[in-house]
Order: sequence, then C-alpha cells, then structure tokens
Amino acid sequence: MASMTPIPAGAPPERFGLPFWMDRALKELEHVRSSADPDSVHDARVAIRRCRSLASAMQEVDLHPAWRKMRKLPRKLFRALGSLRDAQVLQDRVKQLSWEGDAVRESLLQLLAEREAASRGRVLRSAQRFDEKIWKRLARTLGRRARLVPPGSLAAQCLALERYEEAHELHTRALQIEKPKPWHALRIGLKRFRYTVENLLPDLYASWEDDLKQVQDLLGDLQDFSVLDALLKKASAGILLASAEAMRDRLAAERKQRIANYRQRTLGDAGLWKKWRAGLPSNSHVEAAALARLRATARALDPHPRRTAQAARFSLRLFDALARSGCAPRFREPALRRILRAAVLLHGIGASAGRKSPHKAARDILLRLPQPPGWTRESWETLAWTLRYHRGAEAKRRGNNFVRLNQEQRNDVCGLAGVLRLARALRRCGVDSVAGLRVVPSADAVRLQIPNLTINAAAAARLAAGKHLLETYLQKPVFLEPAGKVVTLPKLPVLGPEKISVASD
Repeated sequence: MASMTPIPAGAPPERFGLPFWMDRALKELEHVRSSADPDSVHDARVAIRRCRSLASAMQEVDLHPAWRKMRKLPRKLFRALGSLRDAQVLQDRVKQLSWEGDAVRESLLQLLAEREAASRGRVLRSAQRFDEKIWKRLARTLGRRARLVPPGSLAAQCLALERYEEAHELHTRALQIEKPKPWHALRIGLKRFRYTVENLLPDLYASWEDDLKQVQDLLGDLQDFSVLDALLKKASAGILLASAEAMRDRLAAERKQRIANYRQRTLGDAGLWKKWRAGLPSNSHVEAAALARLRATARALDPHPRRTAQAARFSLRLFDALARSGCAPRFREPALRRILRAAVLLHGIGASAGRKSPHKAARDILLRLPQPPGWTRESWETLAWTLRYHRGAEAKRRGNNFVRLNQEQRNDVCGLAGVLRLARALRRCGVDSVAGLRVVPSADAVRLQIPNLTINAAAAARLAAGKHLLETYLQKPVFLEPAGKVVTLPKLPVLGPEKISVASD
C-alpha cells in the first residue's frame, strides 16, 4: 500500500483525530461503569458517536473491514446508553413543563424512573461485556488508515460536502412537514455533518462551532418534546383528560417555538445553511475535491501504486493525443476525460480483493462506494464498466448488465477501456515514457509513433491484444511503431459498426 500523508505536526489533538476519540470513549466508559450519572452517560455516548461518524465517512474512501467492525462493536452499548440518556433527560423536561402535584407529572416521572432503572442495568451489562482489547487494536489499525484523509485536505472537504448535502436534503424535507420523524432524521444528519467538519476541517469548525451546537440543541429539544408527547399518550390513561391535554398543549407550543427559531436561524440569504455551504468546495473545486476522494481510495486499496501511476500517465497522454488528432472526436469532451482520470487512478484497486478477476472486483468495489459530488449516476456507471473492461475478456453480445447501458455509454466504455488496455500493454512491453508520442491519422488507419518502443514477437502479441478494443472503438486498425520510423501503411478495410462489441459480463 502507498505511504500515507501524516497528520500535520501542529494539529491540536483535542479538535480532531480518530485515535483521540477512540481513547476518549474508553475513558468515558470507565466513568459510566463507576457512576452512570447523566454527564458520564452523555459524554460516553458522544465519544462513541464521533467514532462511528468518522468511520462512516471513511468507509466512503477505504473499504478496509476494520471500519465496519469498529462501527459494529459498540452498537449495543450505544443503544443502551441512548435509552438511559433519554430517560434521564426526559425526567428533567417533565419537571420543567409541569408543577408538583400534577397527576400527569407524577405518572410520567414514575414511568421514566422505571425506564431509567431498566436502562441502567442494560448499560452496565453492555459496559462490562464491551471488548476493550479489540477496541484498542482497532484504534491502532484505524488510526493509521485515517491518515489517508488528512485534516483540511481536498478529500476531507469532499467528505464534509457529502455530509452537508445529505443533511441539507433532510433539512428540506423537514421544512415541508412538522411531524417528528423528518425532524429527528435531520437531527442525526446534522450531527454527522458537525462531527465530520469537527474532525476533518478543524479550522473551519472553529468558526462554525457555536452555530452548529445551537442548531443541534434546537433539534434535540424538538426530539425530546416529540418523545415526551408519545409517552404522555400512554401515561395519561385514567388521569384527568384536562391535565393531559394541558401538558400536550404546552409541548406543542414549545415545539412550535423551536421550529420557528430554527427557521429564523437557517433560512434566507443570511441563513446558516448558506453560510456553511459557502465554506465548502464549489464550482470547479467540487471536481478537484471529488478526484481527491477517489485518489484516497486508490491509495487505500491499490497494492501497486507505481504501476498504476505509470499506466495513468500513458493513458492520459494517449487520450489527449487521439483527441488532438481528430480521430476520436468524443475524446474532446471534458466529462469523458474526467472519467478516464478517475479510471486510471482506480484501475488497480481490484488487486487488493484477492480474487481471480481483479477487473471485476474493481467494478464491484466502485459500485459499493457512493458517487462523489458532481458525478451523475450515468458517469459513475461508465467509470465502473471502464474498470470492468480495462483488462480481461472484452464485452460480448450476451448478458443483461452491460447491454443495459445506453449506446453512448457503451461506446464510451469501449473507448476509455481501450485506451487503458493499450497503455498497460505499452508499460508491460518496457516502454518507460510516452513523452513525444504522436498520432498520425489517415482515412484507413491510425499510426501511433511511440518513443522507446521495441517490438519483438512477445511484445507484438501483447500489443495486438492491448490495442484491439481501441481499434474496435475507432473502427480503424491501429499501427504501433517506434518514434521516427516511417512506415507505409497497407490499405485495409474499415471495420464496420457490426464489429463493435456491446454486451455484458
């Protein structure tokens, strides 16, 4: 695996860092074991949530199984802490919203006290069973892998932008309806966004911290009132209806006030959502950030980064030369070159899967990852199938997957995979550089003049296989020759459209 960029030496550990939060979770858990008071429960739960939020973000870059294991290990403990925390907080809410002697108050407090006792027992059992040795081992492994996305880097900005877009979509849905469920989803989404920014963009978080906390508190209040209202329906049986309705009215009024406060702080040109968006990548910077995220994935999963880098240089030079020559007009499209840049970065990731077909593994890995900001589903699929056909058997006229792509996508896959196949063949034939490569097109063929190309019997067979898919795409034979050598091309029939392969696995 490629070397990882270290975390900046002057970075304050209290602001970010997975090892810090994983160690903090163990310390807070020790406090819970000795005294499950509200502050200890809250601090332990927040530390675990930060770890799991970071793991969720990093899984979009690095598919190492330790990330999933870390998220799964504290799941039962996290849920138990959540139940206990809710029971403790809601008791304070009831006391704030009612007066002593009120029948509804006494009934709710009794119900919540019973829940707290039951939850406390579950927390203590989960805390005792929690495997700290595995957690510490995961902390060592993941602390190293977290360096794949250095704080403040373009890849970190991309992950923060993705969390922003997810949370903003939840914000839009919540504003359309005042029912509790979408507002609770927004609360979770905002927490993920906050913790991602806190750990990956600490300088930016310093200026957003107060606003993020205040909005999160507003949404927390909304959730408390919604849960309390649901409990009230159960606890009010047999109690004076007027008392129950009076408390529900107070809850509705408090909830309405919080929603109005949220709208005031977040909507309009001076709203917080626009402020947060302005601090994240926009326009051309979105593409650069997305490419940085894909580069981090390549660093995480590609066991042969030097080979990949050389094939990448060859591919882009060949692609640009074909575009300039006019024999591949489609290659002049910036969107297609962006897909090729991603493909040459990622074409080696399948080798880490330990499967017989690394090109199939590369496609499967890519389709498990979310598409980055600025990418459409169509372009993401084109990239995935380019990885599938950059080596191995070419697409054939059977199957149901590849043929589901539209005609333009299938042609693009053939063109991009064809360029990458030829680039890999040149590298394997000992070509160490294609600087000075020339494309000489004619009506009947395309001649590639390549520096330092030596053709023997073995190289000729390898190059013939490597260039075939590109010939299929160009509908012309491709002749390879050392730079400077003049060759008279024989007249050959032009390959017709019926020779193009357009099917699947």
